[in-house]
Amino acid sequence: MKPVIALVGRPNVGKSTLFNRLTKTRDAIVADFAGLTRDRHYGHGRQGKLEYIVIDTGGFEPDAGSGIYREMARQTRQAVAEADVVIFVVDARAGLSAQDHDIANYLRRLGKPCVLAGNKAEGMQGSAQLAEFYELGLGEVFPVSAAHGQGVRGLVEHALEPLPPPGDDDESEQDQDVIRLAVAGRPNVGKSTLINAWLGEERLVAFDLPGTTRDAITVPLERGGRKFELIDTAGLRRKGRVFEAIEKFSVVKTLQAIESAHVVLLLLDATQGVTDQDAHIAGYILESGRAVVVAINKWDAVDSYQRQELERSIETRLSFLKFASLHFISAQKRQGLAPLWTSLVQAYKAANRKMPTPVLTRVLLESVQFQAPKRSGSFRPKLRYAHQGGMNPPIIVIHGNSLEHVTDAYKRFLEGRFRKEFDLVGTPLRIEMKTSANPYADKGEG
Repeated sequence: MKPVIALVGRPNVGKSTLFNRLTKTRDAIVADFAGLTRDRHYGHGRQGKLEYIVIDTGGFEPDAGSGIYREMARQTRQAVAEADVVIFVVDARAGLSAQDHDIANYLRRLGKPCVLAGNKAEGMQGSAQLAEFYELGLGEVFPVSAAHGQGVRGLVEHALEPLPPPGDDDESEQDQDVIRLAVAGRPNVGKSTLINAWLGEERLVAFDLPGTTRDAITVPLERGGRKFELIDTAGLRRKGRVFEAIEKFSVVKTLQAIESAHVVLLLLDATQGVTDQDAHIAGYILESGRAVVVAINKWDAVDSYQRQELERSIETRLSFLKFASLHFISAQKRQGLAPLWTSLVQAYKAANRKMPTPVLTRVLLESVQFQAPKRSGSFRPKLRYAHQGGMNPPIIVIHGNSLEHVTDAYKRFLEGRFRKEFDLVGTPLRIEMKTSANPYADKGEG
């Protein structure tokens, strides 16, 4: 599973700037728990081939006793508990503060791996001003500038160095017929009810398989001769020889379950509509390249007007998941559950579909003949042939000339043609353009 880094520090030291630098985006998955005044932000980072999850937190006051600061401290403690390593961010220009000492004392008591980052340290390499932070007793101070990106790469390398490398998914390699299924969604959308309904129906649950971190659980089950592994996101507890699903929510566990799954069932609550957090989780599923099926739970609890509003909300807020099958269910009454399995298997097959080069090239050339790409100045892109570059998700690599001028709209047109030809329902499809080198580009005149 991906390692998890938590960013911790007092207010205004640049944690969010560092978060945006690490995730290369201003977007974040937000844990919008009801009643909390300051959220944790979750994002996806990459350094070379190594990928990780990063958590941004609010200003931390470990001893805050009431009000907003107490809630922010509770959020930060939860982030630290979920993390494998903590980056403690301090303000190199403002210098050491009493609050920095309080945070350092808290982190030392935990004994979790911790790296000290002196932010806003542009031009301060080797400065004596950084030396005072050694008082915190957390070892070396890494001078960085989150705003300019200076020193950030070395900081992350040092933070991740003591952690064991993420293991390969050996189980998937051993049994290609097992579909790893994750049920993702916000708290209280009905994940536990749905899981209980499934486990109650199948009666073929054999044993639990403890995961590598945070006691993640996978549950084998079987339906219609097809083997599945249900990856725990709602929380599964074994009581005697019976599994119970308990509703607990860890964003990190959800993100890691998405990463390790073949297919993700995104569960939404019909009574609450599509929230920001639903859209963020959906975006993470898409970014991870996982096959996905969308199910609207508690469909029986809303009237016809609410249903129309919900359908419109899905069309607008989850428009990027148009390729996914959509189901309306009631987990409590066990209505609409059977068709879910058909769509889950269909999405898995689509994500692993083999697409022969001759067929891909034929579809490409027919598409160009039907609608040629727009000319860009004196250049018109020439699309010559296509081949498959990967599976789960499917990747189609198109070769030709001047392909950098192919518009996003034309890529969407091609995607629609490929999806129709190969019945790619329920899986993201990635199209990559590779332009052939111009043999005359480097030759001078005469």
